Amino acid sequence: MEFKIEKLKGFSPQIGHLVSQMNYARKTTLEAVFGLTTAELDYLPSKESNSIGSLLLHMAAVEKGFQIEIFDGRKPNEQEMEEWGAPYSLGDKGRAHIKGRPLEFYLAKLEEVRSRTLREFANLDDDWLYENRIWDNHPSNNYFIWFHVFEDEINHRGQIRIIRKMLSQN
Repeated sequence: MEFKIEKLKGFSPQIGHLVSQMNYARKTTLEAVFGLTTAELDYLPSKESNSIGSLLLHMAAVEKGFQIEIFDGRKPNEQEMEEWGAPYSLGDKGRAHIKGRPLEFYLAKLEEVRSRTLREFANLDDDWLYENRIWDNHPSNNYFIWFHVFEDEINHRGQIRIIRKMLSQN
């Protein structure tokens, strides 16, 4: 594997750079969770924390939310909130609903969501990245929003690594 941020076949140059970064973040996330059991994925270091499984599903939910907002141009509907609300919010709701699933479940959700992002990106050009948006009541653009998707993943991957270390000490 090469560690390069570069143009990627099938994407405009800047979108290829973005996808290169997203791919690396995902590769390291997958390495961080490799081989975890359902019990390890459900482990809560404290009563206020999130499990590794919930953090993985949260990563998919954040990306899914931006797909709906940006690609579909709308807010999530009731059915989407039913599926993605708990992993997006985490906290008590996440702890109550996100458990008992094998690693393959979480990996499939991450892949399902990422596949759509990549399909959509393949149909966009670099100018799209710089289109202005309002996000979280601040001026933003598509580039920043999709940077935030993998930045959020990187932050939670750090949490996952810490939880995994705690598991090895138990």
